[in-house]
Amino acid sequence: MKRTALVSGVAATLLVTVAACSSGTSGSAGSASSSGSPAPSVTSSSPMSAGTITIASFAFSGPVTVPAGATVTVTNTDSADHTVTGDSPGQFDVRVPAGQTVTFTAPAAAGTYAFHCSIHPDMHGKLIVR
Repeated sequence: MKRTALVSGVAATLLVTVAACSSGTSGSAGSASSSGSPAPSVTSSSPMSAGTITIASFAFSGPVTVPAGATVTVTNTDSADHTVTGDSPGQFDVRVPAGQTVTFTAPAAAGTYAFHCSIHPDMHGKLIVR
């Protein structure tokens, strides 16, 4: 009986410890990230990480609306490399390897930004910055 109670107590302690580590609260893991590596952030609730462009079957999803200066995530589900290149020079230009995800920063000025894939000129999309 004592052995069962001891094992149950240890299991409960482990569950509480695992739950506390995965809850996203800052603790010793949070202070370890201050050594120069940026701490991972949750993008679903962060207003600065508000847009995702998906590339599938040689087409961009969208249009995508993001706040000015937000981080835009681009996921390429195709087996070919693509780019997300602003139609006007100097806006943004990011290469997205096949099967990879990359990010870039949206322009600081509000507006609608047309973009294309410089590798596949028939691919077009829109990024709306508010």
